[in-house]
Amino acid sequence: MKNFYCTLTVLVCSFVVAGCGNPKEESVAVPKNDVMQQVKSTLENYAKGQPLASEVASFDYMIDQVKKTAPDKADILKAGLDDIKNTKGSPKAKAQALLQKLGLDSPSDKK
Repeated sequence: MKNFYCTLTVLVCSFVVAGCGNPKEESVAVPKNDVMQQVKSTLENYAKGQPLASEVASFDYMIDQVKKTAPDKADILKAGLDDIKNTKGSPKAKAQALLQKLGLDSPSDKK
């Protein structure tokens, strides 16, 4: 039994020593978040009938991010999201209209 523990101790120590080599550094590319894709995804969910939920708290962030690249669309987005926030019932129709105003609706969505 003593030999078993000695062998086990040697094995554990060898694994610890073998694992203490120099770590390799890796660079991981982080994809840039496209805020217009986030806007489109959110509005498409509403257009499919999803009710408003906690994502409403991110509306101001989305508007601020859109302002950096497309100020004209940011104004349209702000007005549309404010309208959606204040709507009673389903935001479906207003979300579909806002997608069209922003040019985010896909050609297959047009009838």
